[in-house]
Amino acid sequence: MTNRISGILTPHITPVDSQGRVDEDRLCEYIDWLIDHGVDGLYPNGSTGEFVRFTPEERRRIIRVVVDHTAGRVPILAGAAEANVKETIAACDAYGEMGVRAVAIVAPFYYRLSAEGVYAYFKEIADTVSVDVTLYNIPMFASPIDLPTIVRLAEECPRVIGIKDSSGDLPLMMRMIAAIRPSRDDFTFLTGWDAALAPMLIAGADGGTNASSGVVPELTRDIHRAVKDKNIDEAMRLQYQLLPLFDAMIGLGEFPEGFRAGARSRGWNLGPGRVPVTAEQREAINAAQRQIDDLVDGYLGRA
Repeated sequence: MTNRISGILTPHITPVDSQGRVDEDRLCEYIDWLIDHGVDGLYPNGSTGEFVRFTPEERRRIIRVVVDHTAGRVPILAGAAEANVKETIAACDAYGEMGVRAVAIVAPFYYRLSAEGVYAYFKEIADTVSVDVTLYNIPMFASPIDLPTIVRLAEECPRVIGIKDSSGDLPLMMRMIAAIRPSRDDFTFLTGWDAALAPMLIAGADGGTNASSGVVPELTRDIHRAVKDKNIDEAMRLQYQLLPLFDAMIGLGEFPEGFRAGARSRGWNLGPGRVPVTAEQREAINAAQRQIDDLVDGYLGRA
């Protein structure tokens, strides 16, 4: 029996109040709603949670609030990336002590590292921390983690127990599974690209960390369950239902503004985020809001 992380873990938005402070009460209410609507786990301090826009102290407080309020109802995969390896290790150990299931660490960002540099970064972390680590491959924002490096880390580092891949590269997912699973049956494969959720699951991924699950948790859950039940036709039908909504939210710009708009479609005002927008951008957001509202209403049968 493996102990892989599975299902849909929500990389949720971090609510802020009118003063731009973390809104802890709204965060707890939103967590309850997500769990009540069927998510399998939570992923605070991810890209959707805008982790780079909060201070290290705020990031730790966010994890503390999520862990304490969740109280073991679902596992927590905590984003733990900081600006350098020393601070990342400290965050990993702090989150492990709080009780998270594992941490997710994005490859170094801003400075583009070579494959060997990416390997050295993760090896240092994996050999030092006291909590399980999932690699986070998101080449649109950070140094890519290539296949040989992923395989090397899986072979050499018992603490590296999985990867969250947000590249959307289905052949890469298949190659990772083919290379690693025969020797590491405990290794978790998660997709972060909602547009390919069902195909990734069909190919053998264990689950997803999908921003859309913060808007339509029922739909992403049902896609995962359909694949698990080997009902592939139903999984693909649902995937084609998810696709236009995801495209509308990801295409809005100023990520994750589209997913914040999606949350509003479900009755959740999670605040303005921490990126200023112009009047023209606000007009575009309002126009997109109407499209996203219509897509959500259509899914919920409210249209």
